[in-house]
Amino acid sequence: MRYHAKLTALIGLLAASACADPTPLALRGGVAVSFSTRAPAPPPAPIGFAPRAMLDDTIVQGTDTLIITRARIVLREVELKRLETPDCTGDSIVGCEEVEFGPVLVDLPLDVGAQQQFDIEIPTGTYSRIDFEIHKVGDSDPADLAFRQAHPEFADISMRVEGTFNSQAFVFISDLNVEQELDLVPALVVDSTTNTNVTVFVDLDTWFRTVTGTLVDPATANKGGLNEGLVQENIKQSLEAFEDPDRDGSD
Repeated sequence: MRYHAKLTALIGLLAASACADPTPLALRGGVAVSFSTRAPAPPPAPIGFAPRAMLDDTIVQGTDTLIITRARIVLREVELKRLETPDCTGDSIVGCEEVEFGPVLVDLPLDVGAQQQFDIEIPTGTYSRIDFEIHKVGDSDPADLAFRQAHPEFADISMRVEGTFNSQAFVFISDLNVEQELDLVPALVVDSTTNTNVTVFVDLDTWFRTVTGTLVDPATANKGGLNEGLVQENIKQSLEAFEDPDRDGSD
C-alpha cells in the first residue's frame, strides 16, 4: 500500500520536473506526510493480550451501522506554504521556493494512529500551511494519464469508499475536485538535521451524516444521489493538519 503511494508520488514529481527546487541539499529538510482517521492511539495492551487489528471503521448510530472497509482519495499539488517573511518575496529567491507534486493515491488508514503515505524535501524554514487539491483524475494532463494507467478504477473520480451500510454492501465514488488549505498551528519548523512529520487527520466519522448526526447510506451520495452535496460538503470540512512527531494521529 505504502509502496504504491510513494511510486505515484514519484510519477508526480517527475511530471513536475520543470518546477524543480534549486535549493542546495544542505538547505533542505525532510517532511513525512502521514494520514490518520482515528486518534489518539490506545494504551498498550497488557502483557499476554494481543491487541485487536482494526481492519475497518465501524460507526453505529441508533439502529444504523456503517462499516467502512477501505477509503482512498487522490491528491494533487501537495504543497507546504512558507510563513511569509521579508526575506521571501518571490519564487526566484533561494530557500523560498515551493515544492508541489501529485497526483498521489492515499489509502486512508482505518486503524488508530497515523501512517506515513509519502515524504518530501523542502527548503529549510518555517511553514504555516499545507495545501493540496482533492483531485478528479482527468485524461489530458500527462501526470493524470500515467496515474490512470496505474489506477484505472480512478478515471474521472477523486475518491472511492467501500463497506457496508446495515449489512448491504456499497461503493461510494466521487468526482469532488476542490482545493484544501489547512493551517499548521503552531507553524512547522523544518531544518536540515532532523526529519519531521505532518499528519492530515481525516474525520471519516462525519462524512456520511446529516447536520443532526443521523447516518445516511453512502450509496445515496453517489453522482446525482440525494445526499451527494451533503457528503461532499462534509468531506471538505473533515480535514485538519498538524505537526505530529510521534505519529499518534493527535495534535
